Amino acid sequence: MIHCVMVQDFCLKSRLNIPDMPMGGFAAGPAAPAAAPVEEEDAAPKQQEKTLFNLKLESFEAGAKPKIIKEIKSMLGLSLVDSKKFVESAPKMMKEAVPKDEAEKIIATLKALGGKVSME
Repeated sequence: MIHCVMVQDFCLKSRLNIPDMPMGGFAAGPAAPAAAPVEEEDAAPKQQEKTLFNLKLESFEAGAKPKIIKEIKSMLGLSLVDSKKFVESAPKMMKEAVPKDEAEKIIATLKALGGKVSME
């Protein structure tokens, strides 16, 4: 059966005047032209402005601990016990991949309560 297909294939090639191609795809053609030299403006990659940030609770004032625990509880959706453990284990990562405007609001809120948060 394979022989018949090959014979038919050969007949079509001769009728249509199609040259034989090596197995595995297209034959290697002439080499592609070299790329044009890169201009100096394009050579330096433009730094993209970071849009997502990680928030880390660095420290807090001793008197502000209850307020910070309450805010962390509502912000992260933790239980009161977990929130207390979280705050006491500072410095600790609070949130990851937060948009800049939301991150700035969280930092301002915790700073007003007496906490120190870093944005990475």
